[in-house]
Amino acid sequence: MHKSGFVSIIGCPNVGKSTLMNALVGERLSIITSKAQTTRHRIMGIVSDEHYQIVFSDTPGIIKPLYKLQEKMMQFVISALSDADVFLLIVDVFDDIQLEESYLLKLQKTETPILLLINKIDITPQEKLEEKLIYWKDKLPKAEIMAISALEKFNIDKIMNRIVELLPEGQAFYDKSEFTDKPERFFVSEIIREKILLNYKKEIPYSVETVVNSFKEEPNIIKIQADILVERDSQKGIIIGDKGSALKRVGTQSRIEMEKFFNKKIFLELFVKVDKDWRNNEKRLKNFGYSG
Repeated sequence: MHKSGFVSIIGCPNVGKSTLMNALVGERLSIITSKAQTTRHRIMGIVSDEHYQIVFSDTPGIIKPLYKLQEKMMQFVISALSDADVFLLIVDVFDDIQLEESYLLKLQKTETPILLLINKIDITPQEKLEEKLIYWKDKLPKAEIMAISALEKFNIDKIMNRIVELLPEGQAFYDKSEFTDKPERFFVSEIIREKILLNYKKEIPYSVETVVNSFKEEPNIIKIQADILVERDSQKGIIIGDKGSALKRVGTQSRIEMEKFFNKKIFLELFVKVDKDWRNNEKRLKNFGYSG
């Protein structure tokens, strides 16, 4: 008997969805920072074995959209809600942000199994954990609740075993050697964006998009050229920094990360360009892959 299915990881921003995804898949597919809205796309990670294939989806944190980019991000969440065989709803013990009512209603009405994962058990006082257990048992009585630590990989095996039990019988959707549905250029773009999130403050990281123009793989090296797009001239200056120092730092950190990811020497060339108001431009968003 072979099992296969889609598992959607959902929750509010910064609760540990991407950390969980990487722990479950065993690959660093989703970028992780302490900033909200780090994940913008629906990223699939594939785990296969002789008897099963699990297709995980890491989704953007659920928010009320303020501009078109965020609307597109929430469409990725909605699509993940519509085609899952199992939901992993991850919540943070320390965060009192409430799940948007419309999403909570969808989960209350669904017949799809829900594993509700209370994260950060490694640093949680017992009374705080009990409070969350009572709250979520009331909100989603059909959900199975587990206490986990995505960072410390506590109870990851337990989650995997339960998912396999819940999956329907079926053939594999992807070749068993694949571990994601995303192309190499996507991960180049995400690594650069992660370093921007880590190196700049305030609105800058949220005004940035990265575009990989060329990816040339040679026997001993991969040559990459990418653009960092910002919305205003003033942001361009901040990204570049004094005598190019800030951009050089982002480039060096990105190159080192890419060399680990691809296990190959990387030559990376970065340019900064202004693309006014791209976050509200339907055509530009579609070009950047936000067509969910």
